[in-house]
Formats: sequence, structure tokens, C-alpha cells
Amino acid sequence: MVKAGIAKIVIERTLNKLIITIHTSKPGIIIGKGGGEVDRIKEELKKLTGKEDVQINILEIRRPELDAAIVADTIAKQIENRINYKRAIKMSIASALRMGAEGIKVRVGGRLGGAEIARSEEIKQGRTPLHTLRMDIDYSSIFAQTVYGKIGIKVWICKGEVLAKRDLNPNIIAGGGKSDHEAHDRRGGFGDRRGGGDRGDRRGGDRRGGGGRR
Repeated sequence: MVKAGIAKIVIERTLNKLIITIHTSKPGIIIGKGGGEVDRIKEELKKLTGKEDVQINILEIRRPELDAAIVADTIAKQIENRINYKRAIKMSIASALRMGAEGIKVRVGGRLGGAEIARSEEIKQGRTPLHTLRMDIDYSSIFAQTVYGKIGIKVWICKGEVLAKRDLNPNIIAGGGKSDHEAHDRRGGFGDRRGGGDRGDRRGGDRRGGGGRR
């Protein structure tokens, strides 16, 4: 299960039923050969919860490069395998931007490279506006356990603006980006603002014709 690329697990409980939804980039590892792994997990959950009706749903993440939890986990595993942290971060940033992310920011902290004094470094590319509420930004925080201590990793991935109504269902796999029609409408709106010709004419007329006031 460690290598299954699990991004998140959503648990829904009713009086007699338990529904578990696993978001993963590698569903084959969780399902197992002939579905045997899922059946084993289901039996363990029945013993643990005492409920007979246990349902397990597996949702595949089509683009794991745009999921902050998976990106952070990938960087952590590479650091644990003694790969240079800058190389691991830059590879993840390049993959995210290639898959359509508008921006990505990665911050690592700890005894980077085995240094005696802990420090933090941040590498970012593109835009990640954290104060814009309509931006779809995925965030995750994780740590890598190395021989010289823990290395903290934080990842922010900007997938674009959400102009329509946001779906708050936790089982929806959000996709970034906006349509061409929405982008065209927003550009048109800015064009109208910049073209404030009336204001310029009025201001110019007042200044030139100010002889009457004197």
C-alpha cells in the first residue's frame, strides 16, 4: 500500500454501512490479483468496525502530476533514496507544468543535504496566488524520514480559476483550467476598462477650458 500512490481516503459512515473511497494513481496495486487485495482489506475493516456492510470504492487519478499529495510523496521518496532534493523538486515542477498546471511552489525544510544547520528553501515556477479565493490550489504537507533527520515538504499546485459554482463533494477529482470562452469573456471585460476614453476627454476638456473659472 505504500507504493500505491494514495492521495486521500474519504470515509462515509451511516448506521449500518461503511463506504470508503480511495483516490489513487495506481489502482491495480490496491485491487490486487483478481481483486484479492480489496477483499482482504474489506474483511479487516469488518472486524475493525463491527459492521457487515462495508463498501470500498477506488477512484483512479488520471493526472497524478497535478495532485499535491502525490507530488509531495514522490519528492519525499526520492529524498529518502538519497537523490539531491533540488533535482527531485525541479523534476516534479517540470512534470506539473507539462501537464497543464498554471504554477507550482515547493518548500522544503530541515537538514537539507545532511547539513549541520537546518534551513528551508523554496522553489517555484508560474503563479500560485494564495489570496485569490477563486483559484483552484491544491496543497499538501509531508515529511521525508532520512538518516540525518526529518525533511519537511510542502507543495502548492495552482490549476487555474474556478468561475463556475464549486463542487464541494470530496469524491470529485478536480481538474484545473478554464475554458476558452471564459478566458475570452474576461479579456473582453478588461478591454472595456482600459478603454475609458470618456474619462480622458472630460479631464482634458476641464483643464484646457479652465479660463472661465479664473
